[in-house]
Amino acid sequence: MEKPASVEAYFESLSDEARGALQALRRAIASAVPEAEEGIAWSMPAFKLGGKALVGYAAFKDHYSFFPMSTAAIDAHREQLGSHVTGKGTISYAYGERPPAGLVKKVVKTRVAEVASKRRSPGRASPGL
Repeated sequence: MEKPASVEAYFESLSDEARGALQALRRAIASAVPEAEEGIAWSMPAFKLGGKALVGYAAFKDHYSFFPMSTAAIDAHREQLGSHVTGKGTISYAYGERPPAGLVKKVVKTRVAEVASKRRSPGRASPGL
């Protein structure tokens, strides 16, 4: 698959079924991190913070996947995700199945916290101290 020029171009290339599933996932992610920018990362739609990929998602032939780009974010919610964890960094759903928006938001917020903690410099005092 050729790298799409934009998130909109990616969505235009999808079947109605895939588009609907990914739109629901996209809305859940956006509501969890409204300050994030949308773009393309690794040839798939992604949300970015500070210009760096935070989470991504993509459509495939028989399923769609959510990529938190962090095994720690998946591990933190592994019990709730159950059998939807299909790879080291992949959460997958069948097209007839919608991921619980609340769970998607939890995974995204865990990822945001992880990124924020990595951006803090070691030995740097917290603001207000």
